[in-house]
Amino acid sequence: MTFNRLLGAATTVAALALATAPTLAQTKFEFWYGLSGDLSDRIQDMCKDFNASQADYEIVCVSQDNYEANLQNTIAAFRANKQPTIAQISDGGTVDLMLSGAYLPVRQLMEENGYDINWEDYFSGVASYFATSTGELLAMPFNNSTAMFYYNTDALKAVGFEGAPETWEQVEKIARDLKAAGYDCPVAFDPTGQWQWWEQFSAIHNQPIASNGNGYGGLDAEVLFNQGKFVDQLGWFKKMYDEGLFVVKSKATGDTANDAFVNARCQMSSSSVADHGFIGKQAVEGMHWDVAMLPVWEGTERQNSLVGGAALWTLKGKSAEEYKGAAAFYAFIAKPEQAEWWSTVTGYIPVTNSGYDAMVAKGFYSEAPYKGRELALKSLTFTPPSEYTRGVRLGNFGAVRKEIQDAMSAVLFNNVPVQQALDDAATRSNEVLRKFEATYAGKTLP
Repeated sequence: MTFNRLLGAATTVAALALATAPTLAQTKFEFWYGLSGDLSDRIQDMCKDFNASQADYEIVCVSQDNYEANLQNTIAAFRANKQPTIAQISDGGTVDLMLSGAYLPVRQLMEENGYDINWEDYFSGVASYFATSTGELLAMPFNNSTAMFYYNTDALKAVGFEGAPETWEQVEKIARDLKAAGYDCPVAFDPTGQWQWWEQFSAIHNQPIASNGNGYGGLDAEVLFNQGKFVDQLGWFKKMYDEGLFVVKSKATGDTANDAFVNARCQMSSSSVADHGFIGKQAVEGMHWDVAMLPVWEGTERQNSLVGGAALWTLKGKSAEEYKGAAAFYAFIAKPEQAEWWSTVTGYIPVTNSGYDAMVAKGFYSEAPYKGRELALKSLTFTPPSEYTRGVRLGNFGAVRKEIQDAMSAVLFNNVPVQQALDDAATRSNEVLRKFEATYAGKTLP
């Protein structure tokens, strides 16, 4: 074979190789999150939209079912050097991440990858939860919320009540009237939902959850939930439960509080504003419902409620290309149109002033199905944050929440005296806090 024929053959082979060669591979990176059900589906939609919006990166979004599982799985994966690039960590896991040293601050990430973000645009009450004491934002605010009170307007009108219940006294009277009128479940009550029934109750009544300003003042904080108004509140829950006015609805019963509400089996309930979208889509045909800020006891000077939800933490130990992908994803979800879509399909509040203002200007909150969601922001900003309403900074807070959950169940189902149940929960919670303090001996909160 002549040189020219060899060259021609080689050229043909090369051309065929180029024609059949795959395009340059995208950088793939993982995002672990702690949501399930409808909210998980919406995150999957977001991830698909991001992947379709550009050709350089592929985000792989994996549900870990719930926040606590995601926190624990993320920690275990980091120790095994198998961590995702991005992890959604709830408000309760903030301290654990802050002191872990396992993250790359979001402001640093975005600046190093050429993104100019107006961090002042983020609602201060949201951003400060995931920031240092000097205001450095450590994680990207993502899905933020607060607790709300949902009610069936037709059922309440049937017993002569118009408008939204504003006090717990009103809730009790309405519940009694509903029971007398033949409604089997006046109020759906989930004892695993300690977030709304305990934490948010404590905040709007300006009650301490722990010393040191709910832990902001140092790792030596001790819980105080067994000394304040929550003692009486848990006693009231027990009374309402024993009288059949609060009916337990949870995963354990096979009929969650949200499912019972949207199917009109229960006429009042409490949940996150993030569930507003789900309730709107799933409410049975002909059902009329509305939402309000959480009730307070008469004579209470209402305080702002707590920010709930989570932020996105960027974990150390990943490649520069993966960090570029994470930064591109954060820039994508920060776009006004994307932020509006996220608030629309879920119920989570917009996390920026400009995003909220744009939605107000469009009349987003003026009518159904979105009317009422603005009350979440009203609740969060009802007063300037106090020592007990700016948030909670306790290490391994998920374990403390579990102690409250167990105490509530012990009171309801096993007739354990309220004070004893809360004292026992406080003892165990303080043991959790002392172990966490010992783990990070000598360290202070940033």
